[in-house]
Amino acid sequence: MTILSLFRVIPLLCMLPLAAQAQAPAQGLVKVTPLGGQQGEFCRFDRAMIFEDPNGTRILYDAGRTVAGAEDPRLGKIDVVLVSHMHGDHLGDRHNPAPNAGSCDKPDISASALPNSNSVNIAVKTGAKIVTGSEMPSFFAAKLKQAGGDEKNSVLVRFGAMQTINGVGITTVPAAHSNGIAGDFVGQRLGDMLKETGITAYAGPATGYVVKFSNGLTVYLSGDTGITGEQKEVVGEYYKPQLAVMNIGDTFTTGPREAAYVVNELVEPKAVIASHANEVATQNGKVIAGTKTEQFMKASKVPVYVPLSDKTMSFDGKGRCTAGC
Repeated sequence: MTILSLFRVIPLLCMLPLAAQAQAPAQGLVKVTPLGGQQGEFCRFDRAMIFEDPNGTRILYDAGRTVAGAEDPRLGKIDVVLVSHMHGDHLGDRHNPAPNAGSCDKPDISASALPNSNSVNIAVKTGAKIVTGSEMPSFFAAKLKQAGGDEKNSVLVRFGAMQTINGVGITTVPAAHSNGIAGDFVGQRLGDMLKETGITAYAGPATGYVVKFSNGLTVYLSGDTGITGEQKEVVGEYYKPQLAVMNIGDTFTTGPREAAYVVNELVEPKAVIASHANEVATQNGKVIAGTKTEQFMKASKVPVYVPLSDKTMSFDGKGRCTAGC
Protein backbone atom coordinates (compact mmCIF):
# COMPACT_ATOMS: atom_id res chain seq x y z
CA MET A 1 0.00 0.00 0.00
CA THR A 2 1.35 3.42 -0.93
CA ILE A 3 1.69 6.31 1.52
CA LEU A 4 -1.04 8.16 -0.40
CA SER A 5 -3.40 5.21 0.05
CA LEU A 6 -2.74 5.16 3.77
CA PHE A 7 -3.68 8.83 4.08
CA ARG A 8 -6.97 7.98 2.37
CA VAL A 9 -7.77 4.94 4.56
CA ILE A 10 -6.77 6.19 8.02
CA PRO A 11 -9.51 8.89 8.28
CA LEU A 12 -12.11 6.30 7.33
CA LEU A 13 -10.86 3.90 10.01
CA CYS A 14 -11.01 6.67 12.61
CA MET A 15 -14.61 7.39 11.72
CA LEU A 16 -15.80 3.78 12.09
CA PRO A 17 -16.19 3.73 15.90
CA LEU A 18 -18.21 6.96 15.80
CA ALA A 19 -20.47 5.66 13.06
CA ALA A 20 -20.95 2.37 14.88
CA GLN A 21 -21.74 4.23 18.09
CA ALA A 22 -24.34 6.42 16.35
CA GLN A 23 -26.08 3.33 14.94
CA ALA A 24 -25.88 1.29 18.12
CA PRO A 25 -29.26 0.55 19.72
CA ALA A 26 -30.09 2.41 22.94
CA GLN A 27 -29.49 0.34 26.04
CA GLY A 28 -31.55 0.02 29.21
CA LEU A 29 -35.00 1.23 30.21
CA VAL A 30 -36.29 4.40 31.83
CA LYS A 31 -38.70 3.59 34.65
CA VAL A 32 -41.59 5.97 35.36
CA THR A 33 -43.45 5.63 38.65
CA PRO A 34 -46.39 7.94 39.45
CA LEU A 35 -46.73 8.86 43.13
CA GLY A 36 -50.42 9.67 43.31
CA GLY A 37 -53.03 9.92 46.03
CA GLN A 38 -54.38 6.36 45.88
CA GLN A 39 -52.51 3.23 44.92
CA GLY A 40 -53.57 1.91 41.53
CA GLU A 41 -55.68 4.97 40.65
CA PHE A 42 -55.39 8.30 38.82
CA CYS A 43 -56.87 10.96 41.10
CA ARG A 44 -57.55 14.67 41.39
CA PHE A 45 -54.22 16.01 42.67
CA ASP A 46 -51.93 13.49 40.93
CA ARG A 47 -48.93 15.21 39.36
CA ALA A 48 -45.83 13.61 40.93
CA MET A 49 -43.71 11.12 39.00
CA ILE A 50 -40.29 9.57 39.52
CA PHE A 51 -38.16 8.97 36.44
CA GLU A 52 -35.30 6.51 36.91
CA ASP A 53 -32.51 6.45 34.35
CA PRO A 54 -30.88 3.11 33.49
CA ASN A 55 -27.80 4.36 35.35
CA GLY A 56 -29.84 4.69 38.58
CA THR A 57 -30.34 8.47 38.59
CA ARG A 58 -33.78 9.25 40.02
CA ILE A 59 -35.69 12.42 39.19
CA LEU A 60 -38.82 13.60 41.03
CA TYR A 61 -41.11 15.78 38.93
CA ASP A 62 -43.66 18.14 40.56
CA ALA A 63 -43.97 16.53 44.00
CA GLY A 64 -47.12 18.52 44.73
CA ARG A 65 -49.58 17.28 47.33
CA THR A 66 -49.58 13.50 46.82
CA VAL A 67 -46.03 12.74 47.93
CA ALA A 68 -46.50 12.23 51.66
CA GLY A 69 -43.67 14.53 52.70
CA ALA A 70 -39.95 13.84 52.83
CA GLU A 71 -40.56 10.62 54.79
CA ASP A 72 -42.75 9.05 52.11
CA PRO A 73 -41.36 5.50 51.81
CA ARG A 74 -42.05 5.49 48.07
CA LEU A 75 -39.39 8.13 47.42
CA GLY A 76 -36.22 6.17 48.07
CA LYS A 77 -33.10 7.79 46.63
CA ILE A 78 -33.81 11.08 44.84
CA ASP A 79 -31.03 12.84 42.92
CA VAL A 80 -32.97 15.65 41.23
CA VAL A 81 -36.18 17.51 42.02
CA LEU A 82 -37.96 19.34 39.18
CA VAL A 83 -40.58 22.04 39.82
CA SER A 84 -42.39 23.36 36.75
CA HIS A 85 -43.81 26.39 38.57
CA MET A 86 -44.61 27.78 42.00
CA HIS A 87 -48.28 26.95 42.46
CA GLY A 88 -49.11 24.96 45.58
CA ASP A 89 -50.38 21.87 43.78
CA HIS A 90 -46.97 21.49 42.09
CA LEU A 91 -44.50 22.96 44.59
CA GLY A 92 -46.41 21.41 47.49
CA ASP A 93 -48.06 23.74 49.98
CA ARG A 94 -49.60 20.79 51.83
CA HIS A 95 -49.72 17.06 51.28
CA ASN A 96 -51.02 13.64 52.32
CA PRO A 97 -49.93 12.80 55.88
CA ALA A 98 -49.30 9.24 54.63
CA PRO A 99 -49.61 7.44 51.29
CA ASN A 100 -53.23 6.71 50.36
CA ALA A 101 -54.64 9.10 52.99
CA GLY A 102 -58.27 9.96 52.31
CA SER A 103 -59.82 8.76 49.06
CA CYS A 104 -59.55 9.47 45.36
CA ASP A 105 -62.43 11.94 45.42
CA LYS A 106 -61.70 13.32 48.90
CA PRO A 107 -57.93 13.30 49.42
CA ASP A 108 -56.52 14.03 52.85
CA ILE A 109 -53.95 16.80 52.30
CA SER A 110 -53.98 18.05 55.86
CA ALA A 111 -50.18 18.02 56.41
CA SER A 112 -48.75 21.51 55.89
CA ALA A 113 -45.38 22.00 54.18
CA LEU A 114 -45.35 25.78 54.63
CA PRO A 115 -43.31 27.86 54.37
CA ASN A 116 -40.65 25.49 52.98
CA SER A 117 -42.79 23.47 50.53
CA ASN A 118 -42.96 19.73 49.97
CA SER A 119 -40.35 19.99 47.20
CA VAL A 120 -37.79 21.75 49.40
CA ASN A 121 -38.32 19.40 52.34
CA ILE A 122 -37.79 16.40 50.06
CA ALA A 123 -34.64 17.93 48.55
CA VAL A 124 -33.17 18.62 52.00
CA LYS A 125 -33.96 15.10 53.23
CA THR A 126 -32.55 13.34 50.17
CA GLY A 127 -29.73 15.76 49.31
CA ALA A 128 -31.20 16.20 45.84
CA LYS A 129 -30.55 19.11 43.52
CA ILE A 130 -33.54 21.30 42.62
CA VAL A 131 -33.24 22.16 38.93
CA THR A 132 -35.41 25.07 37.76
CA GLY A 133 -35.40 28.01 35.36
CA SER A 134 -36.75 31.57 35.31
CA GLU A 135 -36.21 33.39 38.64
CA MET A 136 -36.95 30.31 40.72
CA PRO A 137 -33.37 29.16 41.56
CA SER A 138 -32.60 32.08 43.89
CA PHE A 139 -35.84 31.43 45.78
CA PHE A 140 -34.99 27.74 46.15
CA ALA A 141 -31.42 28.49 47.22
CA ALA A 142 -32.73 30.63 50.07
CA LYS A 143 -35.32 28.02 51.03
CA LEU A 144 -32.78 25.22 51.05
CA LYS A 145 -30.50 27.23 53.32
CA GLN A 146 -33.35 28.12 55.69
CA ALA A 147 -34.39 24.47 55.89
CA GLY A 148 -30.89 23.26 56.73
CA GLY A 149 -29.89 22.17 53.23
CA ASP A 150 -27.17 23.29 50.84
CA GLU A 151 -28.09 26.39 48.85
CA LYS A 152 -25.71 25.24 46.10
CA ASN A 153 -28.13 22.41 45.38
CA SER A 154 -30.42 24.92 43.67
CA VAL A 155 -29.37 24.66 40.03
CA LEU A 156 -30.31 27.05 37.22
CA VAL A 157 -31.16 26.01 33.66
CA ARG A 158 -32.98 28.54 31.50
CA PHE A 159 -34.49 28.18 28.02
CA GLY A 160 -32.01 27.01 25.40
CA ALA A 161 -29.47 25.72 27.91
CA MET A 162 -28.78 22.20 29.18
CA GLN A 163 -27.64 20.92 32.57
CA THR A 164 -26.24 17.40 32.76
CA ILE A 165 -26.55 15.70 36.14
CA ASN A 166 -25.33 12.12 36.57
CA GLY A 167 -25.47 11.56 32.83
CA VAL A 168 -29.02 12.92 32.39
CA GLY A 169 -29.58 16.13 30.41
CA ILE A 170 -32.19 18.60 31.69
CA THR A 171 -33.47 21.83 30.20
CA THR A 172 -36.50 24.06 30.66
CA VAL A 173 -38.89 25.04 27.86
CA PRO A 174 -41.58 27.74 27.77
CA ALA A 175 -45.02 27.15 29.27
CA ALA A 176 -47.93 29.55 28.98
CA HIS A 177 -49.07 29.83 32.59
CA SER A 178 -48.85 32.09 35.65
CA ASN A 179 -46.02 31.57 38.13
CA GLY A 180 -46.35 33.78 41.19
CA ILE A 181 -45.01 32.84 44.63
CA ALA A 182 -47.85 32.88 47.16
CA GLY A 183 -47.43 34.80 50.38
CA ASP A 184 -47.65 31.59 52.42
CA PHE A 185 -44.33 30.47 50.91
CA VAL A 186 -42.72 33.85 51.53
CA GLY A 187 -43.72 34.15 55.19
CA GLN A 188 -43.18 36.95 57.70
CA ARG A 189 -44.23 40.53 56.99
CA LEU A 190 -43.76 40.46 53.20
CA GLY A 191 -45.81 37.29 52.93
CA ASP A 192 -48.61 38.83 54.97
CA MET A 193 -48.56 41.94 52.78
CA LEU A 194 -48.80 39.82 49.63
CA LYS A 195 -51.82 37.96 51.00
CA GLU A 196 -53.50 41.18 52.13
CA THR A 197 -53.15 42.75 48.69
CA GLY A 198 -54.03 39.61 46.75
CA ILE A 199 -50.82 39.53 44.71
CA THR A 200 -47.90 37.14 44.44
CA ALA A 201 -44.11 37.53 44.33
CA TYR A 202 -42.27 37.49 41.00
CA ALA A 203 -40.83 34.15 39.87
CA GLY A 204 -40.46 34.66 36.12
CA PRO A 205 -42.31 32.60 33.52
CA ALA A 206 -43.58 29.09 34.17
CA THR A 207 -41.72 26.25 32.49
CA GLY A 208 -41.93 22.75 31.19
CA TYR A 209 -38.92 20.44 30.89
CA VAL A 210 -37.14 18.31 28.34
CA VAL A 211 -35.12 15.47 29.88
CA LYS A 212 -32.61 13.39 27.91
CA PHE A 213 -31.91 9.99 29.44
CA SER A 214 -28.83 7.86 28.92
CA ASN A 215 -30.65 5.20 26.88
CA GLY A 216 -31.54 7.79 24.21
CA LEU A 217 -35.09 8.49 25.43
CA THR A 218 -36.06 12.17 25.37
CA VAL A 219 -39.12 13.17 27.43
CA TYR A 220 -41.18 16.37 27.30
CA LEU A 221 -42.79 17.36 30.61
CA SER A 222 -45.40 19.97 29.73
CA GLY A 223 -46.02 21.49 33.17
CA ASP A 224 -49.14 23.64 33.28
CA THR A 225 -49.43 25.30 29.90
CA GLY A 226 -51.71 26.36 27.12
CA ILE A 227 -50.96 25.77 23.44
CA THR A 228 -47.74 27.52 22.41
CA GLY A 229 -45.73 27.95 19.22
CA GLU A 230 -42.66 26.71 21.10
CA GLN A 231 -44.27 23.29 21.46
CA LYS A 232 -43.86 22.92 17.69
CA GLU A 233 -40.61 24.73 16.93
CA VAL A 234 -38.62 24.17 20.14
CA VAL A 235 -39.95 20.95 21.64
CA GLY A 236 -41.17 19.08 18.57
CA GLU A 237 -38.70 20.16 15.91
CA TYR A 238 -35.53 20.68 17.95
CA TYR A 239 -35.67 18.29 20.92
CA LYS A 240 -37.85 15.67 19.20
CA PRO A 241 -39.09 13.82 22.32
CA GLN A 242 -40.28 10.26 21.95
CA LEU A 243 -42.38 10.45 25.13
CA ALA A 244 -44.48 13.31 26.55
CA VAL A 245 -46.16 13.86 29.91
CA MET A 246 -49.09 16.11 29.05
CA ASN A 247 -51.27 18.05 31.49
CA ILE A 248 -54.94 17.79 30.46
CA GLY A 249 -56.98 19.30 33.30
CA ASP A 250 -58.62 22.23 31.48
CA THR A 251 -59.20 25.74 32.99
CA PHE A 252 -55.75 25.79 34.62
CA THR A 253 -53.92 24.10 31.73
CA THR A 254 -54.68 22.57 28.34
CA GLY A 255 -57.98 20.73 28.18
CA PRO A 256 -58.16 17.19 26.82
CA ARG A 257 -58.86 18.20 23.21
CA GLU A 258 -56.27 20.98 23.27
CA ALA A 259 -53.71 18.64 24.81
CA ALA A 260 -54.44 16.07 22.09
CA TYR A 261 -53.81 18.75 19.46
CA VAL A 262 -50.43 19.51 21.06
CA VAL A 263 -49.53 15.82 20.98
CA ASN A 264 -50.88 15.11 17.49
CA GLU A 265 -49.79 18.22 15.59
CA LEU A 266 -47.04 20.02 17.51
CA VAL A 267 -44.84 17.79 19.66
CA GLU A 268 -45.60 14.49 17.88
CA PRO A 269 -44.11 12.02 20.38
CA LYS A 270 -44.40 8.27 19.98
CA ALA A 271 -46.37 7.95 23.22
CA VAL A 272 -47.82 10.13 25.97
CA ILE A 273 -48.61 9.86 29.67
CA ALA A 274 -51.68 11.83 30.80
CA SER A 275 -51.25 14.05 33.86
CA HIS A 276 -52.95 16.76 35.94
CA ALA A 277 -56.50 15.70 35.00
CA ASN A 278 -58.08 17.38 38.06
CA GLU A 279 -60.64 14.60 38.35
CA VAL A 280 -61.27 11.11 39.62
CA ALA A 281 -60.15 9.52 36.36
CA THR A 282 -60.19 5.83 37.25
CA GLN A 283 -62.03 3.28 39.34
CA ASN A 284 -60.30 0.00 40.15
CA GLY A 285 -57.56 1.08 37.76
CA LYS A 286 -59.90 1.49 34.77
CA VAL A 287 -60.61 4.83 33.08
CA ILE A 288 -64.10 6.10 33.85
CA ALA A 289 -66.31 6.80 30.83
CA GLY A 290 -66.93 10.46 30.09
CA THR A 291 -63.87 11.74 31.96
CA LYS A 292 -61.37 14.21 30.54
CA THR A 293 -58.87 11.40 30.60
CA GLU A 294 -61.04 9.28 28.31
CA GLN A 295 -61.59 12.27 26.00
CA PHE A 296 -57.85 12.80 25.74
CA MET A 297 -57.21 9.13 25.02
CA LYS A 298 -59.80 9.07 22.25
CA ALA A 299 -58.51 12.27 20.65
CA SER A 300 -54.83 11.32 20.67
CA LYS A 301 -53.26 9.58 17.70
CA VAL A 302 -50.50 7.95 19.76
CA PRO A 303 -50.73 5.51 22.68
CA VAL A 304 -51.87 7.23 25.90
CA TYR A 305 -50.81 5.70 29.20
CA VAL A 306 -52.67 6.43 32.42
CA PRO A 307 -50.42 7.14 35.45
CA LEU A 308 -51.80 4.73 38.02
CA SER A 309 -50.19 5.53 41.36
CA ASP A 310 -47.28 3.29 42.39
CA LYS A 311 -47.43 1.31 39.12
CA THR A 312 -44.08 1.51 37.31
CA MET A 313 -43.93 1.82 33.53
CA SER A 314 -40.74 1.10 31.56
CA PHE A 315 -39.72 2.78 28.29
CA ASP A 316 -36.95 2.01 25.85
CA GLY A 317 -34.93 4.62 23.98
CA LYS A 318 -37.56 4.91 21.24
CA GLY A 319 -40.47 5.66 23.56
CA ARG A 320 -41.96 2.19 23.48
CA CYS A 321 -43.51 0.95 26.71
CA THR A 322 -42.07 -2.46 27.53
CA ALA A 323 -43.79 -3.09 30.86
CA GLY A 324 -46.42 -1.67 33.19
CA CYS A 325 -48.57 0.10 30.58
